[in-house]
Amino acid sequence: MKLNPFNPNNVSVRSGGGGGGFPGGGAGGIGCGTLVIAAIAYFIFGADPMQTIGVVESVQNSGAQQGATSDNPQEVCNQGPYALEACNALSSLNETWQPEFQQAGIGFKQPTLFLYDRGVRTACGSGSSAMGPFYCPGDETIYIDTSFYDTLEQRLGAGGDFARYYVMAHEYGHHIQKLTGLADQIRSAQSQDQRRANQLQVRMELQADCYAGVWAGKNRNLIEPGDFEEGMTAAAAIGDDKLTGGRVSSENFTHGTSAQRSAWLRRGLETGDSDQCDTFADLRR
Repeated sequence: MKLNPFNPNNVSVRSGGGGGGFPGGGAGGIGCGTLVIAAIAYFIFGADPMQTIGVVESVQNSGAQQGATSDNPQEVCNQGPYALEACNALSSLNETWQPEFQQAGIGFKQPTLFLYDRGVRTACGSGSSAMGPFYCPGDETIYIDTSFYDTLEQRLGAGGDFARYYVMAHEYGHHIQKLTGLADQIRSAQSQDQRRANQLQVRMELQADCYAGVWAGKNRNLIEPGDFEEGMTAAAAIGDDKLTGGRVSSENFTHGTSAQRSAWLRRGLETGDSDQCDTFADLRR
């Protein structure tokens, strides 16, 4: 996918972290032991790491990042090819979604992209590269250790630039859910009915997949041969049934099956219409 170079005035980026594995003492008392569980949950069960460590958006005084940080777009985005790709994608996502919000009369705020190395502190607690990319609603930031993309290709067999853009666009989809208020509604519903918590989480993830497809669909002129296949391969590679190898029942899935993730990504890509991403429609009948 041939994205235009990022606009330094249209991206909010930071970088930092590192320092030898897990950072000590996360927000809200979240510590190293919980992080290990979250990391295992990601790779073995495909679980949402932020859900695993118990995200609470009202966590206070936890915004400090580990190590030296930079918020200079040119410096952050030119750290390497993956960083540049991520910044190009962020710029494109901002340019694509902001007009959609303006047309709908909903306030829009760009997310921040934080590129870190090994460990980082967030408003949602301590994060680790083992958790994979994630979005923290507490500070409206997408966190990525770009070494994950090597894991995506080498361990999960999902390589290619479009596969990496899909991951970025999926996390951006969670930012959209935050801005529309859906994320808060679902978290409230989950706390009120624990039996439906996983089911609701799956629908959140599938909607984020669809939103990722919508972004690509609205930039169809930039799609190259093979991009669609890369996206479908990536979506299938990170389905709950694929990651768990049948070791976890469907009732405990958190992201959806390979077939579900591929189907919702496809729907968004083919329609380019965010109205087609209502993964909760049948629950309102």
